[in-house]
Amino acid sequence: MKKTVGVLFGGQSSEHEISCISAVTIISNIDKEEYDIILIGITKEGKWILTNSVKEIENGTWKTGKTQAILSPDATEKCLLLIEGSQVTKKKLDVVFPTLHGLYGEDGTVQGLLELAQIPYVGCGVLASSLAMDKLYTKKIVDTLGIRQAAYVAVTKQDLSKMEETIKRIEDKLSYPVFVKPSNAGSSCGVSRAENQEELIDGLMLAAEHDRKILVEERIVGRELECAVLGGADSRASGVGEILAAAEFYDYKAKYHSMESKTVISPEIPKEKEEEIRKDAVAIFRALDGYGLSRVDFFLTEDTNEVVFNEMNTLPGFTSISMYPMLWEAKGISKRILVGKLLQSALVRFERL
Repeated sequence: MKKTVGVLFGGQSSEHEISCISAVTIISNIDKEEYDIILIGITKEGKWILTNSVKEIENGTWKTGKTQAILSPDATEKCLLLIEGSQVTKKKLDVVFPTLHGLYGEDGTVQGLLELAQIPYVGCGVLASSLAMDKLYTKKIVDTLGIRQAAYVAVTKQDLSKMEETIKRIEDKLSYPVFVKPSNAGSSCGVSRAENQEELIDGLMLAAEHDRKILVEERIVGRELECAVLGGADSRASGVGEILAAAEFYDYKAKYHSMESKTVISPEIPKEKEEEIRKDAVAIFRALDGYGLSRVDFFLTEDTNEVVFNEMNTLPGFTSISMYPMLWEAKGISKRILVGKLLQSALVRFERL
């Protein structure tokens, strides 16, 4: 008997458009003989809308849909409430694929709603999603593993009222240039590089527009490498891919809008460094209580050839240029098989709870 999968896409984050592209890839690779598919788009304003086809997602017309599709938190129902005018109907869901990147989707919020509804869902749970989205708390946990990461200073928005004292605290620990990042923000939004005190102040003010917690990190000069992790207790790592960024750092514009940015599968790096990255990726994934999928990002330093952890993404992109599916394809796992494994892992996890 076919199961019904709800695919969530769009969302209120700065990665709304990328989520829509990822959703098209995922929907196109769901086995239609095993699953009926319900498409639920979330506008930037947060309105949930029933969508009828992939074509509507591709051309953006889904946003004008007339039927609201609201996920009921009632665990006895496990359904969508479809509302059109005064008419309300219920549609049962067996599993959900939350194809949402960034805030209000990759940060544990949607995961919490699905937990309340007791509906199985693809990907990391509430804890792992929240921790991985928060760069500061990710660092605190990775510190306990003994894995090298960039030195950092934590700053709060409140600290900016004492700017002189805050700047001194940063400069006492770090040398310029530094990178300034909101602790919670997707796809490098609000991130800047500071070469001096004036740019540092500007960077702190910019980051504060995105989150109340801010990280100031040492600059790591090196190659940008990524590793995909798949599974639960049996989680395993893919090979390693390399990002050749068109910008100073791999920000949102460089990632999705520059033709000069490139991804390389199986780059030439020492075998022992590839194995270190794969081992560290799984260790970090497990330490953060990961499940299902994540992409774990590293640097390989230019001067000492040292592996340095950067961040973990719990719902990585599924676009045509996204590293996560490409890394698994290089291991012989097609997008269709990968999507099937992810849906099955969601159902298995729920059965074990």
